Amino acid sequence: MDTQIWYAIFSTICGGVNGAFSRLGEIRTLGMLRSRFEAIPTAFGKHLVPGHGSQPKRREREKEDKNLHIDKFSDIWNAFIISLRDEDLINNRERDLLIVPSSAGDTSVFQWPPFLLASKIPMALDMAKSVKKRDEELRKRINQDPYTFYAVIECYETLLNILYSLMAETSDKKVVDRIRESLEDSIERQSLVREFRLDELPQLSAKFDKLLTLLLKTEEEHDTTIKTQIANLLQDTMEIITQDIMKNGQGILKDENRDNQLFANLNLDSIKDEAWREKCVRLQLLLTTKESAIYVPTNLEARRRITFFANSLFMKMPRAPQVRSMMSFSVLTPYFKEEVLFSTEDLHKKNEDGISILFYLRKIYPDEWKNCLERIKFVPKDEESLKSRMDEISPWASYRGQTLTRTVRGMMYYRRALEIQCIQDKIDIAKLDRQRTTTSYQEGGNIVDMALAIADIKFTYVVSCQVYGMQKVSKNLKDKACYLNILNLMIMYPSLRIAYIDEVEAPTKNGTTEKTYYSVLVKGVGEKYDEILERANLKIKIMP
Repeated sequence: MDTQIWYAIFSTICGGVNGAFSRLGEIRTLGMLRSRFEAIPTAFGKHLVPGHGSQPKRREREKEDKNLHIDKFSDIWNAFIISLRDEDLINNRERDLLIVPSSAGDTSVFQWPPFLLASKIPMALDMAKSVKKRDEELRKRINQDPYTFYAVIECYETLLNILYSLMAETSDKKVVDRIRESLEDSIERQSLVREFRLDELPQLSAKFDKLLTLLLKTEEEHDTTIKTQIANLLQDTMEIITQDIMKNGQGILKDENRDNQLFANLNLDSIKDEAWREKCVRLQLLLTTKESAIYVPTNLEARRRITFFANSLFMKMPRAPQVRSMMSFSVLTPYFKEEVLFSTEDLHKKNEDGISILFYLRKIYPDEWKNCLERIKFVPKDEESLKSRMDEISPWASYRGQTLTRTVRGMMYYRRALEIQCIQDKIDIAKLDRQRTTTSYQEGGNIVDMALAIADIKFTYVVSCQVYGMQKVSKNLKDKACYLNILNLMIMYPSLRIAYIDEVEAPTKNGTTEKTYYSVLVKGVGEKYDEILERANLKIKIMP
């Protein structure tokens, strides 16, 4: 008994010391994640970006490619956050707060996820209102928090970018040029507080919020009513800047050679560009989010995954090789007659207590149910109205039950991770995104095709559905539904393979019936068919 007690104490101490040296539990809470987030891209580059060359060259390369590591980390981070949204663990607003923009590189500072910059702009506006004498005091307050500095610079440069993209007339651009030059000149001369009424900035922020809301609601670039409203907002904004904020800006809007009204001709071609709209959403979040985003995301499972992902990057582990140098591995999942996908009848069938599966899941996962309805853009009027969207609701429920669909989706994340890692091994995605040339798109397409092929070589996933062949020819509705659901899984995941035993009966020469069994491997083809890849005779015969 004493030996067991001392062994328990010894193993606890040794395990704790070993875990500390292995840096297990480096990040345990969202607060720790926020405080260490700036170090996460470096840890990612250290462990998951393959090394090149000798040690000295690698050190030089890591120093030179610091921004490249951040870009690569951003791509992985965004794929991770989007997967959380696809699983309805977070809502659209939380996704926008957590994601790194695809337009990264449009500003002189790195664009961190908005959840790190939340409430920084309202705080900076309060700082500007309280400073009355010296620019140095304002600069010192803003620089105390690096994220406040990042947010201020990003907002300023993004606002200019959006304003310039909206203006079609050179005379309109000259107005913005004069304001920008006056502002930057006063900053350089450290006379910003003396030459600008900074206490009027909240009024300007509210105008930009209205402008961004209007731009995001606009769907047609030729809508004259919308153009008029945007032009009026821009005119009001420029009047606030030149008359209320600038002490010497009254003459900026005056132009005797102007033929038409200010901002009468606008360019709204950008409103259909997803990257441009994403930029507007991000800017609006920075301007309007007044509360701290320390509780984002609210879902406990999403929090667990995010902290686990970040914590794993700080663990003591060897540097990852390139995907083409990794060992291949296979996963086999046995399946007999378990649920593949909940049907409409299964979800609405009530038990002896009068509770259906769908009702139970909605009560257990209320936030995820709300996120699902937001994703499919549906507001149910009553229980009956849910039946019209069961094609989208049934997978949501199946992903929260003991179903084959849930297992397959989880396993196929391995392949998705290999695809992204392989693409990053081959190309700088950020540079490809920014060049926007025909050659770069063709090169990117070829690399994606190569990544898919390498991922297929390195990862194989087989589900052994022993009765798949019987379900395929069965007239039982439930068996037929299982067959169709498995077929849909193969179509959804082209790299998924199904192995099953096929039973064939054939008459013999002496008039008896002989059963022959074949091991069959199939994959999904097109939209409704499966294709046999391999078929082997098992040499097993059963005589009746």
